[in-house]
Amino acid sequence: MAVALQPIKAAEISLGKLFTDDFDFVIPEYQRPYAWGTEETLQLLSDLQSALDRDTQEPYFLGSVVLIKEATSPRSEVIVGQQRLTTLTILLAVLRDLVVDDELQRAIHKLLEEPAVLFEDKDAAPRLTLRPRDSAFFREHIQTKGATTKLVTVSDNLTTTDSQRAIRDNAAALRKELLEWGQPELLQLYKMLGKRTFVVTVSTPDLNSAYRIFSVMNARGLPLSPPDIFKSQVIGAIPEHDRDHYANAWEQLEQELGRREFGELFLYIRAITSQTRAVRGLLQEFREQVLDVYLPSNGKGFIREVLEPYARADNRLLSQDFQGAGAWPSVNSWLKRLSQLDNDDWRPVALWALRHHGDDAEYLSQFMCQLERLAASMLLRRVYATPRVQRYMELLKQLVDGQGLTSPAFELSSSERRETLARLGDEIYTVRRVRKYILLRLDSMLASDAGATYDHSIITVEHVLPQNPDESSQWLQDFSEEEWLHWRHRLGNLLLLNRRKNSQAQNYDFDRKKSAYFSSRAGVSSFALTTQVLKEPQWTPEVIERRHRELLGLLTREWNLATDFPS
Repeated sequence: MAVALQPIKAAEISLGKLFTDDFDFVIPEYQRPYAWGTEETLQLLSDLQSALDRDTQEPYFLGSVVLIKEATSPRSEVIVGQQRLTTLTILLAVLRDLVVDDELQRAIHKLLEEPAVLFEDKDAAPRLTLRPRDSAFFREHIQTKGATTKLVTVSDNLTTTDSQRAIRDNAAALRKELLEWGQPELLQLYKMLGKRTFVVTVSTPDLNSAYRIFSVMNARGLPLSPPDIFKSQVIGAIPEHDRDHYANAWEQLEQELGRREFGELFLYIRAITSQTRAVRGLLQEFREQVLDVYLPSNGKGFIREVLEPYARADNRLLSQDFQGAGAWPSVNSWLKRLSQLDNDDWRPVALWALRHHGDDAEYLSQFMCQLERLAASMLLRRVYATPRVQRYMELLKQLVDGQGLTSPAFELSSSERRETLARLGDEIYTVRRVRKYILLRLDSMLASDAGATYDHSIITVEHVLPQNPDESSQWLQDFSEEEWLHWRHRLGNLLLLNRRKNSQAQNYDFDRKKSAYFSSRAGVSSFALTTQVLKEPQWTPEVIERRHRELLGLLTREWNLATDFPS
């Protein structure tokens, strides 16, 4: 069924019509703070002065403003344009307090404040409301008549945020410049601002549409993310006396994980909570599937019961630094192996376990072992994204239902085991995203340290029998064309190196290749797989076949793929 698209409206609007009862501008709490400095502010004034000096009636454009706005309501959440609207309001306030004509002063003030309506018991209201932390300061020092004359002398002790200091400094810089203007020039500036200074407003009642728009338009800066919007909704549901504490806790978690990973965490939390594959955008699904349980009454509960424990779990998943004896080193090793996969679809499942069994090393070790087996099988079988995610969601349902390590979704069917083995026995080198994972997995099994890790900046998968041997080489005497075609890309003929490929060395005969390409200056290798090859006196079809079967046997036992495997 087709989804009805929310209407998006765009219009060119003069500031004289923008700052009217048609718009009630609100800066959402999830927006970044006001941050323009005196350089940007004075540049704006300089541009306006240049337009005035040209003495034409050409319109002057200030760019675009993106709003979330219903057609029937003046309320307008500012998604793009906060810096310009705030600075324009400061400029108008300074202009109001510098003109001497009472009528002109009242006219300018109407652009800053909606007048009171006594017979409706309606108080005066600001045209622009900043974020809660700065709105009272802005109301008192900018949107109140005559306030900017005193604002410029306000000390740092009376400002509590960087935004408030920026507001004060920008007002002072504008006032200093405009004090040099005569009253006729100030009048012309007001007329220009009201009549021929335009912005393009883009408005939509739909949050998802607005997010897409501001992500594109704000791409050169730091675009807002869904977590920014969720933060506003959650913090807004917390009593005012506790908001700072929980806002700081939220920001600390974001700082510890990093902005990008923090954004990914909300995708994982949604999956864990709903145990369903994402269908619509995160902005809509997270609110419906996660936040609606806690909002509007329990913002604290979401942070304490959901965000904090899963952020801690994600930190452990990324750090892979559990300390202690017993099974803890094994847990770290499993997490490192899982992180070598070519997708992150397994992470909600791992996070569920780290969240609910984070103190049980034995459980986590068994859990991650079973998860890696499932993930590696799907990697080998090239299960594409949709069925892969569906399998993990099925597993999450079973875990939430209490089935734990015995969850049926962990198990591989006989057909899945057969296909996994068939892929392992085939030309695995030709599957780029699979080959390195499988060889690293084998190498960790062969290493004396079962929890071997790999910190090399470069790891390449190499052939022993070359892909394209020279016609005069010993290789073509030792291998028939049929044997070469059969074995060159299979497990038995592959190893790992911690260096870039050398196209010339790849075709060396076996003895020279071992000494000049496969080993270090000390004549050894840091990979167990490669050490195996260095110990072989010759490289023949029989050697490859033996090694191929040995490696397949290792993986068969490790992943419990009990069936006859192909040669």
